[in-house]
Amino acid sequence: MCLAKVLVEKNEEESVFAGNVSDIRIEGNIIVLTDILGEEYKVAGTLISADLVHGEVRIKAS
Repeated sequence: MCLAKVLVEKNEEESVFAGNVSDIRIEGNIIVLTDILGEEYKVAGTLISADLVHGEVRIKAS
């Protein structure tokens, strides 16, 4: 299983938004993240990168 830490960039600052993310879905301009416990997190923005080897996903918030 590949789990990821999700970093969100807003106003040129980057912070951890969610951890242990196992699923990522795109619903229009909303990115829906689900962690291993089934908790959903939503953020409006665009996907910048997904580094699955290092378990990092970067999103630019809109």
